[in-house]
Amino acid sequence: MSKIKGSQAIIKCLQEEGVELLFGYPGGAVIELYDELCKSPIRHVLVRHEQGAVHAADGFARATGKVGVALLTSGPGATNGVTAIATAYCDSIPLVVLTGQVPRALIGNDAFQEVDIVGITRPCTKHNYLVNDPDDLVPVLREAFYLAASGRPGPVLVDLPKDIIGSQIAYPPKKPIKMQTYQPNVNPHPNQVEKACRACLKAKRPVLYVGGGVILSGGNQELTHLARRLNIPVTMTLMGLGGFPGTDPLSLGMLGMHGSYAANMSVAKSDLLIAVGARFDDRVTGRLDAFAPQAKIIHIDIDPTSISKNVEVDIPIVADCKLALAAMNGWLDKSSEFNAQEVVELHHPWVEQVKEWDAKHPLAYMAEGEVIKPQYVIETLHNLTGGEAIITTEVGQNQMWAAQFYKFNHPRRLLTSGGLGTMGYGLPAAIGAQMAFPEATVIDVAGDGSIQMNIQELATARECGAPVKIAILNNNYLGMVRQWQELFYNRHYASTVMEVTPDFVALAQAYGAVGLRAKTKAEVEPVIKEALATKNVVIMDFAISREEGVFPMVPAGKATTEMLLV
Repeated sequence: MSKIKGSQAIIKCLQEEGVELLFGYPGGAVIELYDELCKSPIRHVLVRHEQGAVHAADGFARATGKVGVALLTSGPGATNGVTAIATAYCDSIPLVVLTGQVPRALIGNDAFQEVDIVGITRPCTKHNYLVNDPDDLVPVLREAFYLAASGRPGPVLVDLPKDIIGSQIAYPPKKPIKMQTYQPNVNPHPNQVEKACRACLKAKRPVLYVGGGVILSGGNQELTHLARRLNIPVTMTLMGLGGFPGTDPLSLGMLGMHGSYAANMSVAKSDLLIAVGARFDDRVTGRLDAFAPQAKIIHIDIDPTSISKNVEVDIPIVADCKLALAAMNGWLDKSSEFNAQEVVELHHPWVEQVKEWDAKHPLAYMAEGEVIKPQYVIETLHNLTGGEAIITTEVGQNQMWAAQFYKFNHPRRLLTSGGLGTMGYGLPAAIGAQMAFPEATVIDVAGDGSIQMNIQELATARECGAPVKIAILNNNYLGMVRQWQELFYNRHYASTVMEVTPDFVALAQAYGAVGLRAKTKAEVEPVIKEALATKNVVIMDFAISREEGVFPMVPAGKATTEMLLV
């Protein structure tokens, strides 16, 4: 068998895995790999910071459902990517992150730009590897892609010593991957499916509680079919938005700390909670002893360690969400016990009660003349895009307003850092999504604080021709922390006032992008229309009401029924 360089083998393996696009930043440890990469058909996107590379790969993965790939050099190049790797890990996003490493003979000698990236990332990757043997290079890469995408997805890091990249290896034929210690169960147990279906038919106040697992599995259609045929209200986590149509009459929107009144009350008063691809996060449950106290709980999740981790469940189903939901629909199709009209009528009073709660306390805000309310900006974005845009967000108030007031009818349209809450995520993620879907409208909803975390990626967007739009909700504050200080710290705005912020319009122009500004409500719609019509990167700077808050809000340590409504 003829031999090829390790760098050539890596590129060949990436092509074998269907990789057409990767994001990275070169350095000495990976210089030979970059030399081969530029000879290949794989498109490389040069970012301006390694964190941006991994976030962009993450945005690509969330938007497409494919494995995102990032390439970083050793030492600080690798460590700069750790926050973004942790972001993907918390949200179960499939990534393969390739990092350069010093030659094997220098590992452990404090060599220039050496760092134990395998040790550093062990807690925030699904798995990671240091390739020690040239013959292991291709099998490890193949295994990395398999691990990243199968079971509960997640980021996998492969650390590549420089001498491995430059070595001569025989490229092995591809074989099915079998791992004795990793065999995720994807098929639901029929008995558990039957128990879940019977519980749904008996319940009088059921609620579907939907997380990101529905989107990751591609089970949104099965979920929608189940909810409509059983007439069950649906509430979604931040990561689950779009898993069920946001404009459907059964949609309650988001639940939890900044969830809707109807969603939180429905969960609190339900007698059956059907959790699908959700992990009972603290931002959802509030005080645990007061969470769904009257409900029997069904929990569908591919990760057995998530079941009964935070909340004890009655009917666990360890399986892929799509397959489990399809199995439930299949059981109903065949069951003589299921009468669609009877079930709809059984749940009708409950649905009416939920609608009454929503009518009593809808998501709303107080208009103040020509002052720009951030909620109005999001509503206008929704209306002018027909709800069809891909929305990325930064983290903070901007993120919550986007989740509340942009109605997501499709999966993979909201890309946001949920579990880790990473400021600086939105812009590079938007670039990744735009590169995946060049004709789509991609909008990063940002705050004036968080946008500055990775604003250097404006250069990346310009250079690679990704015409993302950035809507900055500018209040000259670190808004979410300021809101907590207002409510719980007597308005002591300690280190949350942004006294010096850039002229974002001038900054956009400095990068060769377009900058637009709205200072009054009347200017909001024209600015958005102009941005959407512009074939370039656009920053929209909205001077919003400075002390506007995100409501409803559940204070820390309180039950989700103890919402602050104004």
